[in-house]
Amino acid sequence: MNTEEKQKSSQYIYKGAIINLRLDDAVLPNGKTAKREVIEHPGGVGVLPIDKNGDCLLVRQFRYPYMEETLEIPAGKRDKDGDSDPLACGKRELKEETGATAGHYISLGTLYPSPGYTDEVIYMYLATNLSFGKAQPDEDEFINLCRIPLEKAVEMVMNGQIPDSKTQAAILKADFLYKSGKLQLTNEE
Repeated sequence: MNTEEKQKSSQYIYKGAIINLRLDDAVLPNGKTAKREVIEHPGGVGVLPIDKNGDCLLVRQFRYPYMEETLEIPAGKRDKDGDSDPLACGKRELKEETGATAGHYISLGTLYPSPGYTDEVIYMYLATNLSFGKAQPDEDEFINLCRIPLEKAVEMVMNGQIPDSKTQAAILKADFLYKSGKLQLTNEE
């Protein structure tokens, strides 16, 4: 069965610093039309750093839309034009938020956080062979660094203590790689 929809028309409702909102008319596979609200977002990158002891470096920060603190992997958005290198963005965010740099990165793939209404794509990486310097968060970022053993982080995902989707996906993928023997933690300098 054909499920493809085609854009018939598009109108921007809002253009902002981080997102744009547009209202489209889409032609459905049966020939009828439907309205589609689309949030355009440049995308983001998240990095799960794991040290030689098997501890995940996560950041706790206040998230205004939920009016609560969340525990997340270090992450940030890509440039507005979306063409910045995802790994370079991830390295920048890791250094800014944790002070860490990594000697080894593994791609954990991409995540579509909410494909029903946004085109956002999050690129995820696992970082190992860590060395540490001073964190340099943006002036509007207030972050607390937390070290949590990977096994405990998996428990926290499974019992609902980590609701962030990119963090859940990265932790569960890293745990799979570790348990399958595809991930070996390397000694830090």
